[in-house]
Amino acid sequence: MLKKSLKHTILLNTGAFLLVLILEILSLWLFKDNFDTTYSFYLHNLSYTAIIMVIIWINHFIFIPFLLDKKIYFLYGILLIGSIFIASYIKAYPNWIGVYKMFFFLIYTTGTGMAAFFLRRNIIIQRENTEKATLQKEMELNYLKEQVNPHFLFNSLNSIYSLSRQQSLETPEVVMQLSELMRYQLESSKKDTVLLKEELGFIENYLLLEEKRLSERCTIEFLITGDLLELKIAPMLLIPFVENAVKHGAQSTNEQSTIDISITIKESAFHFCVINSKPSIISESKRKGMGLENVKRRLNLLYSNSHSLEIDDKEKLYCVNLAIDLRVKNKVND
Repeated sequence: MLKKSLKHTILLNTGAFLLVLILEILSLWLFKDNFDTTYSFYLHNLSYTAIIMVIIWINHFIFIPFLLDKKIYFLYGILLIGSIFIASYIKAYPNWIGVYKMFFFLIYTTGTGMAAFFLRRNIIIQRENTEKATLQKEMELNYLKEQVNPHFLFNSLNSIYSLSRQQSLETPEVVMQLSELMRYQLESSKKDTVLLKEELGFIENYLLLEEKRLSERCTIEFLITGDLLELKIAPMLLIPFVENAVKHGAQSTNEQSTIDISITIKESAFHFCVINSKPSIISESKRKGMGLENVKRRLNLLYSNSHSLEIDDKEKLYCVNLAIDLRVKNKVND
């Protein structure tokens, strides 16, 4: 890696030297006949190019990293001006007018070189920061996605455990349903996006499983309006809101409860609404779980500028309104 970087630096600076040499030759081409020989003409341009590039190299490789980057501005300015003056003196003395002209010429070329240097460095820094941010985002998304899996599994196993304690005849069927849910979960976790109709089908099957467990004490409504088309969404993104409605609504009380879930699709605009009734007595801390914090973070990472989430914790109802523009792609790999 170091050899590759050194090779790239050498090639870049060799190219810069040749470019400055060509520009010097072209700028004096009309005055070529003023020189004694062709050799002296090219030697003159070569010496000018060497002085220009030496000043630029000293500035770039010594003064900037060891002084300017460490905010030693006064010493940096003194040494830079001093080196330019020394180079001008060596090149033009004893012609002081020539020294004066050479000094300001080197100031101009050094300034141009610095502008190119900082522009290139900023581009490299921005590219590195983008790569780091992308890698960090990918790692965080993978971590969040992996958290969803055991979280959902534990809740589902609790549902089966409740049915088995009731000695329900539907327990084997529920186990098979859970098997299908887990199969989808494992398959979707390998993907960045899944078809929206598959994700909503997964939620519907999960609600059917919970409806059997909750028996008649919970009324569940699930309504989809609009054409799903071929829209895609991040997998397992919506289920935490549904789990939250079941766990902190119907599951936490023996009272009659309701869960209303409505989905509206209009072109690429996706609206997801979950409303669940709240028991008469509920602990405030029960509303704060890993699931909701997880999904909020995933939304911010995946649909940072194309979603809105409103959660309204009322006295008797808990309402979640989520809107996503599924036309906008926010995947890590884009």
